Amino acid sequence: MLDALTTALPDGAVVTDPDVMAAYRQDWARDPNAGHPIAVVRATDTADVVATLRWATEHGVPVVPRGAGSGLSGGATAVDGGIVLSLERMRDVDVDPAMRVAIAQPGALNVEVKQAAAKHGLWYPPDPSSFEMCSIGGNAATNSGGLCCVKYGVTTDYVLGMEVVLADGTALRLGGPRIKDVAGLSLTKLFVGSEGTLGVITELTLRLLPAQAPMSTLVASFASVEAAASAVLAITTTMRPSTLELMDNASINAVEDYVSMGLDRGAQALLLVRSDAPGPAAAHEIGLVEAACRASGATELFTTSDPDEGEAFAAARRAAFPALERKGDLLLEDVGVPLPALPTLVAGVEQIAVRNGVLIAVVAHAGDGNTHPLIVYNAQDPDETARAQRAFGEIMDLAVSLGGTITGEHGVGRLKKDWLPGYLGEDVMALSRRIKDALDPAGILNPGAVL
Repeated sequence: MLDALTTALPDGAVVTDPDVMAAYRQDWARDPNAGHPIAVVRATDTADVVATLRWATEHGVPVVPRGAGSGLSGGATAVDGGIVLSLERMRDVDVDPAMRVAIAQPGALNVEVKQAAAKHGLWYPPDPSSFEMCSIGGNAATNSGGLCCVKYGVTTDYVLGMEVVLADGTALRLGGPRIKDVAGLSLTKLFVGSEGTLGVITELTLRLLPAQAPMSTLVASFASVEAAASAVLAITTTMRPSTLELMDNASINAVEDYVSMGLDRGAQALLLVRSDAPGPAAAHEIGLVEAACRASGATELFTTSDPDEGEAFAAARRAAFPALERKGDLLLEDVGVPLPALPTLVAGVEQIAVRNGVLIAVVAHAGDGNTHPLIVYNAQDPDETARAQRAFGEIMDLAVSLGGTITGEHGVGRLKKDWLPGYLGEDVMALSRRIKDALDPAGILNPGAVL
């Protein structure tokens, strides 16, 4: 059956070696229920994707699109008897400085888009903590966020257009390099965040901004996570810094073990705040942040206008995931709540950790209410695994009860699929399935994910 697919694609594009395919079965979520694909297709252009999906539709074979494999919700988990369609070799990035856009293939890494833009004095803002290893196509598929999103928005705010291939192999070009365009339905936005269930993105037209101004940075320590969360509310009431991140004691100490930054190990919480306001306005904004932190009980404050020194603290925050991964297996959350509910959510997570007897470290894009409770456990211990999974569900239930969401930027994937109906409601789930059925009537695109 694979002979026709192999013939339709360039030499070496279809991989069936079990040892090679093993590396494509899971994303970073390491879903233990990953299936065994019959082949991996490593596409090099849109034509390869078209040919693969036409073949898959003809033969009724499921297709799981995959970027860099850095996803955290099991969205790129292989299924038995399916194809993993890898876009990792589609890496081209072209910048049009006059139009201030980047045209990027989906396998290009986020950092590569940033670097290409920087050569023209431009900037691509969305910056997941994994920006050096995650692909821009995966960012679009999950509508990724990041540290700067409190001020600059998430991936969908920068996607102006795309080329996308539907399940039957139809290639569509949507949108384009125009800042304003309301002709027809907003189909471009429909595919952003769809996690490979509606189509396979093969090219993105991305909005760029003028280069970011040098940033000033503040790091504040607190005696409690609740005090730090209260400071977040005080800050966001009057200003919008470019970065507003929170780390709890467990994540502080894990990161300090990992990178030795001189972080305050005794602090129960740490805030990292950065301002990219122009000229002296940055120092003024950081001064207002400092006053808000002092009023909320900050025990230690450090400020710097040195961009490299500030970036070192940002790098320490980005290191939280790999630092905690050294301490055990991880179940990674990304629940979000309205900002006023942030202190209640953080306190509730602490109670869930105690009640279930598991370590839960919290890092957060606190300025937009998107938290990452990271459950550390031993996957080889059935009892500990059960407690960790119970805590995982309780955290999502807590977020929803506070008017929040089960995922702010990682996507639903397979790990959170069971909680989606309760969050969206019956009518919205039915509408979502009607859209899925219209675009993928045979259900071959990423089956088992999201819906």
